[in-house]
Formats: sequence, C-alpha cells, structure tokens
Amino acid sequence: MNIQNFLIAFWIGVAGLSLLLYVVLDGFDLGVGILTLVVRDEEWRGKMMASLSSVWDANETWLILLGGVLFGAFPRVYAALLQGLYLPVILMLFSLIMRGVAFEFRHSSQRKLIWNIVFGLGSLGAAMSQGLILGAMIQGWPTFGGNYINNGWHWLTPFSLLTALGVTLGYALMGTGWLIFKTTGLMQDSAYRQGLMLLAATVAAGALVLGLTPSYNAHIAALWLGATALPYGAAAAAAVIAALITLWAYLKRREYWPFLGTLLLFTTSFIGLVGSLYPYAVFPAITWTDAASAPSTLLFMLAGILPLLPIMIFYNGYQYMVFRGKVDSAEYGGGEEAE
Repeated sequence: MNIQNFLIAFWIGVAGLSLLLYVVLDGFDLGVGILTLVVRDEEWRGKMMASLSSVWDANETWLILLGGVLFGAFPRVYAALLQGLYLPVILMLFSLIMRGVAFEFRHSSQRKLIWNIVFGLGSLGAAMSQGLILGAMIQGWPTFGGNYINNGWHWLTPFSLLTALGVTLGYALMGTGWLIFKTTGLMQDSAYRQGLMLLAATVAAGALVLGLTPSYNAHIAALWLGATALPYGAAAAAAVIAALITLWAYLKRREYWPFLGTLLLFTTSFIGLVGSLYPYAVFPAITWTDAASAPSTLLFMLAGILPLLPIMIFYNGYQYMVFRGKVDSAEYGGGEEAE
C-alpha cells in the first residue's frame, strides 16, 4: 500500500468514526427533543432537557469535524453533497440552530411554551432531514464531472421519506433509553412503555428499508444478492441480535441495556450500510479514491486534525463520567448527583 492509499484509508476511517459518533451521541440528544413534543407535564419536560444540558453541545462537535474532514480530504464529496442535498442540509442546520436557541432561551423565559415547541420541532426537523439525506445517499444522484445535475428535488422520494421515518423513530428510541438511564419513578416507567413501542416501530421501518434498498441501488443489490453476501448477512444478523438484546432489556426492565442495546443496533446497522456503499462516496459516479485531495494536503491535515481526535474522545468520555447519575431537578446545570 502506497502513502496515498494509506492516507485515503485513514481519512475515510476518520470521516466514518466522526459520523458514527455523531449519530450515536447526538442521536439520543435529538431523540429526547422529539419526545418532549409528546410530554404534557412541564416538570418532566424540564428534567428531560436538564438531562441533556451538560452534553448536548459536545455531541454536535463530531458533525463539525466530519464537515472539516470532507472539506479538506475529500473536496469533491463535500461539493457534491452540498450541491445535491442543499435543501435537506439547510433544513438540518436550521433545525439544529433552532433547538440550540430554544434550549438556552427556555431556561430563562417565563413563557416556556413557545421554546418547548421550537426545541421539539428543531429536534424533529434535524432527525428527519438526516433521514432524508440517508435515503438520498442510498439512492444516489446524477453528477457530471463531479457536479450535480438535476432539478434539486431528487432527494424527496417515498424511499427517502421512509428512511426519514426510520431515523426519527430510531433517535426517539435512543432517547427513551437515555431517559431510563437518567430518570426514576413514573418518568422512567413511561420511558419503558414508550421504548417498547418505539423498538417495534424502528425494527419494522428498518426491515422495510432493508428490503427495498437493493431495488434502489444496483451496487448494493450486487453485493447483497451475489457471492459477496456473507459479510453483509453477518452485519444484518448482528443488528438482529442487537435488537433482541434491546427487547430483552426492556422486558426485564434493565436500566443500562435499553440505551446500550440501541447504540449497538445503530452501530451494527451503520457498519453494514457504510460497507455496502463502499467504494462510492456519492453513488453512482464518485468514489472515495477519485474524490481524495493530493497527498500533500492529506499529510498537512494530519498536523491539524489528528491531535484533536484523542482530545475530543477523552473530553466526551470525561464529560459523561462527570455528569453521570440521575436527574432530580428541572433546572439546567443542577440536580445531577454523581453515583
């Protein structure tokens, strides 16, 4: 393996790790926000938001890192994504801004209703836009010379709406796991009940997406239905095992495993999907190798980004360790007692 191939593989790995950490960390964050839309008790809603108050900012830094890696290491991918997915990307960013503003304003406002709605809708909009982006990435879109050529609405299809539903349900499922982990009493009991329903809905949506994917992507169909099907079948089996672990955790009312099982479900599904799309960054025309920057650029980026990775991972882990324990107050920044 020459230096260029090694650097390309390394930066693909960094991009994949950044995306995975964003999905599993900000996923439960968005899921809790979605769940606030169906909660009537203001104290419960306050506790739900307080459970996120110490972690939600850092969760989104992985999305920023992903953007930086794509911009520097794979500029053609960055350009194609913004050209082909401009509207859902803008919707996602606007939704993230909405929920960030609402989170801070609600804390100080005497009229919390409007900020509750903005926070919940911002969380829902971010989750759905990410699901639309996922559906579009699976289907692919036409490019010429690395530039997008279409009417700008290729991403809005029945399949992408289905993936948006699946991602939204999955994020809400992670949110219930987080609330079981962070709350007690009636609030925790409610999360157990919601989680069982969301698990069934998420698995059903995921199975439907899985069944339809080969008909929307010829490359994936060739991998899944051909001689190379074994590793992808193993990934699917791992996802099924993760779903069964999550179901067991809910039925046995375990406190940690509903959340951990859902993270495992998302991780196995993510690995299977990314492996299925490779070597394409944008199906059917742009591969990771074709989209990579010059070796000098990839080497230069090591000096700026590589030292950040262990720092970010350590900070995220330390943050969750410091703010572990149950939430017993609806006020942000207070009421979390370390176990």
